[in-house]
Amino acid sequence: MSLKARITEDMKSAMKAKETARLATIRLLLAAIKQKEVDERIELDDAAVNAVIEKLVKQRKDSVTQYEAAGRQDLADAEKAEIAILAAYLPEKMSSAEVAAAVAAAVAQTGATGPADMGKLMAVLKPQLAGKADMAEVSKLVKAALAG
Repeated sequence: MSLKARITEDMKSAMKAKETARLATIRLLLAAIKQKEVDERIELDDAAVNAVIEKLVKQRKDSVTQYEAAGRQDLADAEKAEIAILAAYLPEKMSSAEVAAAVAAAVAQTGATGPADMGKLMAVLKPQLAGKADMAEVSKLVKAALAG
């Protein structure tokens, strides 16, 4: 079953169980997926759906930061609940040791030696780690590997 089909099935079960918060979040996710499909005139595969989910999670995290800074804990809690629902559809994250090993392997594979090779290295790593690791962390590890 594709990820999109699983999300649709979860929406139906949330409707039947009358879980309004979960239903609203899933509908929001499906609307974002549909919007992307209409904009690009393509059918999204699981990787593209994961990218949409990651984007929504990132938006929610930014909102949480803004709400907490403004002292609106009620709104921050609502965003955190949405993050939890959306995160259930993301693939399991890699441990930092696994990410470091992937960076080391990519450095060996590309023969990268200095900061000028960072783009080449990230081009190799991004398809491998997208959705499985925080790309900001990967970038930091790559910078450290190329600096040392």
